[in-house]
Amino acid sequence: MLKIEKVELDFENALNDFKEYLFERENSKATIQKYLTDTGKFVRFLDGRREIGKETVLEYKEWLCRNYAASSVNSMLAALNQFLIFIGAGVMRVKRLKVQRNVFLPESRVMTKTEYKKLINAAREKGKGQLELVMETMAYTGARVSELNFFTVDRVKKGSVEILNKGKHRIIIIPDKLKKKILLFVNMQKITQGIIFRTRTGRSKNRSNIWKEMKALEKDSGVDRSKIFPHNLRHLFARMFYKKTRDLAALADLLGHSSINVTRIYTADSIGLYKHKINDLDLLPE
Repeated sequence: MLKIEKVELDFENALNDFKEYLFERENSKATIQKYLTDTGKFVRFLDGRREIGKETVLEYKEWLCRNYAASSVNSMLAALNQFLIFIGAGVMRVKRLKVQRNVFLPESRVMTKTEYKKLINAAREKGKGQLELVMETMAYTGARVSELNFFTVDRVKKGSVEILNKGKHRIIIIPDKLKKKILLFVNMQKITQGIIFRTRTGRSKNRSNIWKEMKALEKDSGVDRSKIFPHNLRHLFARMFYKKTRDLAALADLLGHSSINVTRIYTADSIGLYKHKINDLDLLPE
């Protein structure tokens, strides 16, 4: 078996070719950008060096470990490993860090149902009807922010949204109350077809639009800024559904997860709630 000791590259051209390779693999735009950004970090670490070997890659891994959290290190190593495979230097790949699954969610990140309602009320009072509906849609269906583009007039009328993204297929169920509210919004806005959640210029809403609008509700809602982000609405849906049904397999299907282990993260309670449960054990003698 051929063992590659060293590889010399023109990194500028290699990264351009890598971008084309990722595009042909049908990776999403966000994934391509993430891989290029992370691989670019490795190139900057080299500081002008054009020749790399396994030792160089290990040095980079050690540098990452000193400067980033374990989850970030693994994310950046995943991108680098893909790049190494692409350039034919797969033998230089390095192992990612072993990270124990954290069953606790930080207190500062857990959005309660009460806080969610405060955000909804704040949006309503500010006349942000579409934002109100976007948040309700994500919290009531578990939809990802990127999946809002699949909410078209025809699909909502059918009561379900079929998602085909990154080669994966799933169906988002729209509860009757939400369906009625969305269709009322559609009629008021005189939207006859196509995507429902749009900007003033007619373009579809994206993660950046929604993130900024939600953050702007901080002062009026009184909700801590660290809890206000779109994906937290998906977490809220997961916790509420699991609390109601205790059916992890069904929740995994609804969220579009291929592994129940991923779903467990969404249903994790905060440390404070675990502490309360443990206190209730009352195992110390008086």
